[in-house]
Amino acid sequence: MDPGQLAALASFSSATLHEAMGRIGALPAAIKPIDRDIRLCGPAFPVFCPAGDNLMIHKAIEAAAPGEILVVDHEASMSDGPFGDVLAEACQARGIAGLVIDGCVRDATTLRAMGFPVFARGLCIEGTDKLRTSPLGAPITLGKTTVHRGDLVIGDEDGVVIVPHARIEEAIEAAHEREQKEDALRAALRAGQTTMDLLGLRDR
Repeated sequence: MDPGQLAALASFSSATLHEAMGRIGALPAAIKPIDRDIRLCGPAFPVFCPAGDNLMIHKAIEAAAPGEILVVDHEASMSDGPFGDVLAEACQARGIAGLVIDGCVRDATTLRAMGFPVFARGLCIEGTDKLRTSPLGAPITLGKTTVHRGDLVIGDEDGVVIVPHARIEEAIEAAHEREQKEDALRAALRAGQTTMDLLGLRDR
């Protein structure tokens, strides 16, 4: 990943990128950071890990490259917590930049203290088996969004957006343009205009 592109993407909010790309790439809204002040930006390493099992998370930590973010399809399970502070320690030791999981985690207090970025559907103390396998790094689909290895993951308090690798430059340019338009809109609002006029909403 080009460091300049990564820095540029990290400067935008998840909502700005989602809107700028034509309202694509949003992961399910229930997936939120366990620490509201933490942000996430880096290339995705997708993982399918069946509900009730966490073997493939262990395998993914061994296989992922430094700087990658584990993006885990755990079948939106709210019944188990396949990731906790020990696996976060393993991730940090290998340079993995964070975790996004459509499922739950546990050890939230310790994870926050470690500063390891975790975005999850919720918290659950139930443990898991280590039995079922699946292909590492294969595309996964979370909600309406398919995630490929190398796509960019941007997460903040509002949620998580995926920027397809082939659209990185396009997304950066579109996000810049959107921010400029919003700056002009805010200036007009401060000058006394209304969103009804500025956005052409009166004929609605």
